[in-house]
Amino acid sequence: MPTVNYIDADGTRHVVEVPPGENVMRGALYNNVTGIVGECGGGLSCATCHCYVDPAWTGRVGPPASQDERDLLQAAACEVRPNSRLSCQIVMTEALDGLTVALPQTQY
Repeated sequence: MPTVNYIDADGTRHVVEVPPGENVMRGALYNNVTGIVGECGGGLSCATCHCYVDPAWTGRVGPPASQDERDLLQAAACEVRPNSRLSCQIVMTEALDGLTVALPQTQY
């Protein structure tokens, strides 16, 4: 099963198995990674699953952010960077095994 490396704002690493077809947000929630809140449950209606995709992975996490995702990111609590994504919009595949995402200081 593919894994995701979640890096907390303090540098703590959580390596979590996330099944193909599941999104990165739920992988964090189901495994008690506290840096992702996912308040809307992955409905693309909040920005509390904001993450920073490691630059080595930005071109491999699927299609670029949709306009809706980009609009929501503008409401993120922390700095929005070129590699910012909503983790609910990144669907795991075997090809994403080892994906690394950094978590912002806060989601609120």
